[in-house]
Amino acid sequence: MTIGALIRAMRPRQWIKNLLVLAAPLAAGSILEADVIVPTIIALVSFTLASAATYLINDVRDIQSDRAHATKSTRPIAAGDVSKTTAIATAIVLLIVSLALAALTGIGLVVVIAAYLVATLGYSLGLKHEPVIELGLLAAGFLLRAIAGGVAADLEISPWFLLVTGFGSLALAAGKRFAELSDDPDQAHERRRSLAGYTPSYLRFVWTMSVAVTITTYALWVVEVGQPGSTLPWALLSIIPFVLAVLRYGVDLDAGRTQAPEDAVLGDPILLILGLIWVGVFGAGALGL
Repeated sequence: MTIGALIRAMRPRQWIKNLLVLAAPLAAGSILEADVIVPTIIALVSFTLASAATYLINDVRDIQSDRAHATKSTRPIAAGDVSKTTAIATAIVLLIVSLALAALTGIGLVVVIAAYLVATLGYSLGLKHEPVIELGLLAAGFLLRAIAGGVAADLEISPWFLLVTGFGSLALAAGKRFAELSDDPDQAHERRRSLAGYTPSYLRFVWTMSVAVTITTYALWVVEVGQPGSTLPWALLSIIPFVLAVLRYGVDLDAGRTQAPEDAVLGDPILLILGLIWVGVFGAGALGL
């Protein structure tokens, strides 16, 4: 075993999802304040460690099925590059450190990470085979990341923010499953049992409904986010790149070019640029520039 193989087993490519931890402090316009940025960074590191641990546990649990899979068989644990004992021991250490770091900010972040672990481990231990339930658990993982920064920094979280992130998370989950099912409908349920309970039209319906609610609630939320005295209505203007990014993501999903949000962001330069523009415009509105 090498350190490189162990790190690959923790799926660093998927750590990009943990940047959602920055969402609530950014939305509050307080992310640059010392008493906010420090606990936010702690929350980001804690979530990264916790998610890395759950990937290790999941791959140990699925080692036999992964070995029979065309691409998953190359994962370090399935390929034998990392032993099950090493993976479990590393996961335990990561979880302990994650919760210890979270405790530095208060009990709130500990509860959020504990909820994430319960949802993720429940998913890994069998609930991932249950249609709809597994969509809810996937969405919960995104949502808990999104509120973690606000909880760690003791910021008030807007109900609109929860609606946007909640339905946005459901859209990401449904989109991921839609792409997997569309990739090879005849073999999809053999790769993931829950896909046997879905049809492309159903997942398209869930994605469309979730996106519609997400865009509507986002448009209502940015009215609250905008700071008085800004040179331009940046928060309102952020609706444009937000909607364009969602539509671009939909193009990638419909074309079968992505099965995970991080793949879409890293694999589509136009989507990445739209995302960066949205962060800049939204940030200007939240900070009152």
